[in-house]
Amino acid sequence: MKKLLIILLVLFYPIIKSNAEEKNINRMFVGNPDAKITIIAYESLTCSHCANFHKDVYPQLKKDFLDTGLAKIEFRHFPLDLAAFNAAKISQCRNDGETEIYNSLFANQQKWVKGSSVEEANKNLQKFLTNEGFNLEFEKCISDKQIEDFVLNDRIEGVKNYNVNATPTIIINNKKFEKSLNYKNLKKTLEKLI
Repeated sequence: MKKLLIILLVLFYPIIKSNAEEKNINRMFVGNPDAKITIIAYESLTCSHCANFHKDVYPQLKKDFLDTGLAKIEFRHFPLDLAAFNAAKISQCRNDGETEIYNSLFANQQKWVKGSSVEEANKNLQKFLTNEGFNLEFEKCISDKQIEDFVLNDRIEGVKNYNVNATPTIIINNKKFEKSLNYKNLKKTLEKLI
């Protein structure tokens, strides 16, 4: 299934790229937009390692580097399955650049990442969003072609530009972070760039 998704992405990349450019879709980021350090996080919303990054590493990173203006982090989509693909579209649907829905999906992954089919996973995702008070037109969000292209472009560009093949993958100032992803290693790398 993953190989088929990758083949389709490569074949349709020129079409996807032109469709996503029709509407300006805001990238989700946190921190100073003009910071000297740019961190890019390629993540899949169904990835447990990504959820652990948001729970164990991101809060300290936010406190020490993002809230202080030293760095910014851009969240890029790298869906590993159709449930993650639909969740990524939902996280972009408000098109406000905010990370509230995105963070909530990671923090509560066990509540919605379940089901034996895409339809069941979508029902769980929709139920979760309703229970959390997120007011979205679910069907409209997951069938929005331009948001779909935006998400797919993130994945294509991750592979093409940074050789992303797993999640989470962290890029710091256009260089792939190759060390074990914990706050201690990340902090050491970032401090060298200040």
